[in-house]
Amino acid sequence: METLSDKSPQSDETEFQKQILIVEDQFIEAHDLQLILEKANYRVIGIARSVDQALDIIQTQKPDLVFVDIMLKGDKNGIELAHILKEKNIGFIFISANSSKQILDQAKTTQPYGFIVKPFREQDILTTLEIAFYRQEYSLESQLMQQLELKSEITELINSTLKKEEALLAFAKIIQTFICFDYLEAGFINADEYSNIGIVRKNMDQYQIISVQKLSQIAEISIRELNETYLKSQIDLKPVIYSEESLINNFQSAPIKGIISHNFGIKSYLVFPISIVVSERFCFTFYSRNFNIYSNENLKLLSNLESTFSQFISRFYSPAAIIAQTKEIPIKREKTENIKSGFEGIIGDSSQMVTVFNYIKKVAPSDTSVLILGESGTGKEKIAKSIHDLSPRKDKPLIIINCGAIPENLAESLLFGHEKGAFTGASEKRIGKFELANGGTIFLDEIGEMPLELQVKLLRVLQEREIERVGGLMPIKIDVRIIAATNKNLEEEVAAGRFRMDLYYRLHVFPILVPSLKKRKEDIPELADHFIKVYSDRMNRKTPTLSDNALQQITNYDWPGNIRELEHLIQRTLLLTEGNTIKTIEFSPSSKIHAQQTTDSFSIKTILENERDYILYILKKCNGKISGAGGAAEILDIHPSTLNSKIKKLEIKREIS
Repeated sequence: METLSDKSPQSDETEFQKQILIVEDQFIEAHDLQLILEKANYRVIGIARSVDQALDIIQTQKPDLVFVDIMLKGDKNGIELAHILKEKNIGFIFISANSSKQILDQAKTTQPYGFIVKPFREQDILTTLEIAFYRQEYSLESQLMQQLELKSEITELINSTLKKEEALLAFAKIIQTFICFDYLEAGFINADEYSNIGIVRKNMDQYQIISVQKLSQIAEISIRELNETYLKSQIDLKPVIYSEESLINNFQSAPIKGIISHNFGIKSYLVFPISIVVSERFCFTFYSRNFNIYSNENLKLLSNLESTFSQFISRFYSPAAIIAQTKEIPIKREKTENIKSGFEGIIGDSSQMVTVFNYIKKVAPSDTSVLILGESGTGKEKIAKSIHDLSPRKDKPLIIINCGAIPENLAESLLFGHEKGAFTGASEKRIGKFELANGGTIFLDEIGEMPLELQVKLLRVLQEREIERVGGLMPIKIDVRIIAATNKNLEEEVAAGRFRMDLYYRLHVFPILVPSLKKRKEDIPELADHFIKVYSDRMNRKTPTLSDNALQQITNYDWPGNIRELEHLIQRTLLLTEGNTIKTIEFSPSSKIHAQQTTDSFSIKTILENERDYILYILKKCNGKISGAGGAAEILDIHPSTLNSKIKKLEIKREIS
């Protein structure tokens, strides 16, 4: 380990230098990087050759950012260090000689602020650093905004005159935007009986209280059995997240969680206990139907607001009140236009879309750049419009640009404008798209299609917040929010040299993945009804109903063209339908070919695939229980450790619900 604080005398200016730690076990690369950084007026506080040496430095000096080599010598690698840095809220950039997809996928799970491949150039280092600090600033700003907003809304709730059940429902709606859940369990930790109240999210903005009696009916288990199950369940006294294998194991130690998970399709949950007084503990458990939905960021947010939650609990709850029998509270259905205010035109209440809605609500109030990812036809433009409509910029313009349709010779003029006489044919001054959007939002659709030369100009606009008209003499300051979208894998485009790495990281501050239609099939009936009504109105005909057979057809289809394909199919079907009922769906020839290919490709299974399906079937029947009486290992007549190995080898743990 080398500390460099004695390299040069400290000055007042040094105090404001960004402090960088280098974790690199190759001597030449480490010192080359040090020279580049010090030349650019960064202060290198140390060079560590291993994870342990890096942690020793961090104990005495907290760096502003860390360069981490992925392939370090020793028993710990750079990815393990990255997880620790993330917990300590220290930003980091990966440096590696290996840029394989496998390494990149492992590194991505830690959410680095950048990625540099050896041998690196000075400009690559400095550009990546600039972007890293930009992303870090917006990340910290976003976290602080979330914390303040959540605290403010719960404080307002504490000062309200609501009754207990109403307050819990209001609390659920408030916290949903910050901590996504499909089922919320709340109550005092009590050694005598199970008395927790549950709240199930039914759709976008509808919630229903699940009392102990209601849970008993849903699970088809008596209250006595619920109490017995609860009494033998392990109680978590510290915040913890369960998903995948840890979730399955927790079902055995806390079977009451298994009952809830089995009946509500849960795949991960976050337990957050709170101390009210010395002898009392209250617990919130957030359940989700998605894998790995919860993170340490969620735990940090909850921990920072623990005192506010304690005030909420003290205001509305007591052990006696929570134990009392609670009747199911009917929730009055709000008008659709109020429920989805700001989400006009977006159809769907699936858990995947609810997650997207929550991300939109989180990011809309800020100026953070957003990158919308998803297949063609998933509705990325509508997501961008919702972000704009829910932002403080909603009264200013939303300018939409299709980057794939911009002629290269006119691109600069179209985006940034030109002065009269700037080039042949420029007979008058033209205001560009960015200037038109001043104060509002620019939506760069199909950003992956933008030519490299134009990417350079766009990056400068993002960095400097100013534009220059073609033929102009002075730069013009602009205030725009950037939302971009693509159906391409931009990481692969960066690796292939077709997309600038610095622009990618500048845009990738807050990514939102829009699910494909085949991953949200529960939304198909509502989408189909919507398109049937829209096109029936346009055709001035009575709206026909969709038969069960037709609904089954569109539900079973794979939808490679997503919502756009469904819309076109419904339009075509209406033209072919006579009468008041759509009895069958006439797919286009290309759709039939695709469906046949899909069927054929899965018609023959290997021995391993059949074994995988059988083990998954047994695990579902056992509610994920592996060992013990009635467990999957007993039924399969194999040792539990053998079954765990097979689960890992066959990669089936993600499908256990």
